[in-house]
Amino acid sequence: MTIILDDIARLDHELEHHFRQKFQVQSALTRALVSFQANKTRPVYRWYKYKEAFSAALVEYLFQKYGVMQGKILDPFAGSGTTLFAASALGLDSEGIELLPIGQQIIATKTLLEADFTPEDFETLRRWVTDRVWQANANHTPLPELRITKGAYPDSTKTAIEKYLAVSRCENPQVQTVLRFALLCILEAISYTRKDGQYLRWDYRSGRKQGAKPFDKGIILSFDQAIAEKINEMVEDLQPVTAQMSFFPTTTAQGGIHLYDGSCLHVMPTLGRGVYDAIMTSPPYCNRYDYTRTYALELALLGTDEKQLSHLRQEMLSCTVENRAKDLLAMNPGWTAAVAAADGTELLQAILEHLEDQKARGLLNNNGIPRMVRGYFYEMACIVAECSRVLKPGGALFMVNDNVRYAGASIAVDMILSAIAEKLDFGIHQILMLPNGKGNSSQQMGEHGREELRKCIYVWKKAGMPRAHRTVANRHLRYAPSAKPMGWSTA
Repeated sequence: MTIILDDIARLDHELEHHFRQKFQVQSALTRALVSFQANKTRPVYRWYKYKEAFSAALVEYLFQKYGVMQGKILDPFAGSGTTLFAASALGLDSEGIELLPIGQQIIATKTLLEADFTPEDFETLRRWVTDRVWQANANHTPLPELRITKGAYPDSTKTAIEKYLAVSRCENPQVQTVLRFALLCILEAISYTRKDGQYLRWDYRSGRKQGAKPFDKGIILSFDQAIAEKINEMVEDLQPVTAQMSFFPTTTAQGGIHLYDGSCLHVMPTLGRGVYDAIMTSPPYCNRYDYTRTYALELALLGTDEKQLSHLRQEMLSCTVENRAKDLLAMNPGWTAAVAAADGTELLQAILEHLEDQKARGLLNNNGIPRMVRGYFYEMACIVAECSRVLKPGGALFMVNDNVRYAGASIAVDMILSAIAEKLDFGIHQILMLPNGKGNSSQQMGEHGREELRKCIYVWKKAGMPRAHRTVANRHLRYAPSAKPMGWSTA
């Protein structure tokens, strides 16, 4: 084990030397800016707490800093649509790809509110709040559930939800969509659960079996209070719309928004070559988070059944130990260069060797970790290849991602993906670092000690000329190690 870890440390040091001029500590990049936190007080973006999102302010900051002022933008992992709506408000056309129905629903509802909601529809929303329409309703529409969501709500809350669902069917399709969206926004707050990375945590009041330390999520809002406050918040944020103004205020004409439903591994190969001027995205991190579990309440309400849930889990980028290996070349024979790029990245291969060794020794807490890490980087290599193909020459790619750690080995996701990108017609312009890194899981710290991990935004530029005409080879073979410790530049 020590020999392999020493090899990983050496290869990591070589890549650090190779990218030493690219790393920049950016004091402007706060944790709030690169997460949902900065959206929590921002009208429209604050409605649904999509914890994996970055902020609209980050999109604005990067586009202004790097001169993305016109053209068409792509986000292959659109999530709740932050890139799409922030780019649109800047006058840029934007397209996104999103697999999870909850993300699709958020984007569709916001688009509907911008384009198709009438003053009469807004009045209907106000009436729902003032009259508490659902309370007097005697009908019930059964609440859809999955095995992992049964018992998620107090009985009175579940009854109120079912009455709300039943009476909402009396409204027109636009209002029905918005009412359902408002309900999606409050499910966690009115439930016994809290999203916690790899799974839903259950409050002790749910009656579910607890660990050594019972979990208390604190106040659980009543349905009536939560739904009235959410609809009020939406109406308040949308007041400019009723005055014939956009709810994404801007002095320029807004750009168009289009969303492709599905996995970017399936959708991106259908997109045209050299179509986009920039890409802004944040893929799932290689951190074992299973979004089909953390968003199970929302997926259940949207009608996802057990079979569909399992299918979504396997369609996701490999970021959870339950992901099975994907036959990438069977999916797309055109990805041979991407697979070769991952094959030829020595640091990645040393990490995979270490994880397989730990698995063989029975030292991993889950034997699916090596498969997940391998799948993550090989699938990301294919996505990077597709990003290169669909970008115009000179186009910029911005990617938010975190480094991770498994079995004592720090995995430099930023450098590994950048090394792969160099082989796929990208130049590495900068790797922007947050001033403060993040810690490790309690298990990693307990077994291997604490090691701060970088949180970065990669800034890559698509090569301005075909590969055949360039003289610098983009490959990571054996970079010369630095003669002295590397220092990061600051900006």
